[in-house]
Amino acid sequence: QGLKGDPTWIITTEEGIKDFGVGAVCTHLGCTVPWNIAANRFCCPCHGSQYDENGKVVRGPAPLSLPLAHVSVVDGNIAVSPWTETDFRTGTDPWWA
Repeated sequence: QGLKGDPTWIITTEEGIKDFGVGAVCTHLGCTVPWNIAANRFCCPCHGSQYDENGKVVRGPAPLSLPLAHVSVVDGNIAVSPWTETDFRTGTDPWWA
């Protein structure tokens, strides 16, 4: 469970985890967005919105990318904290902050 009780995807790499996670709630109507291995994207099962591996919207009807969160490992546990800086995917202020 991530920030505000919403699910957050922790993105793994061969070396461990990325320093950010993405919210798993579609920005269209709030469905939970699973990772689709075949499409290599997060794909909303409700209305077809798609997001790339960093949560940036690449196909609507979703109007916005998935929210970001900082992720770190603290004492062997994964910690999630708010992302209030510029959205590196779009270069804009975060809409979720």
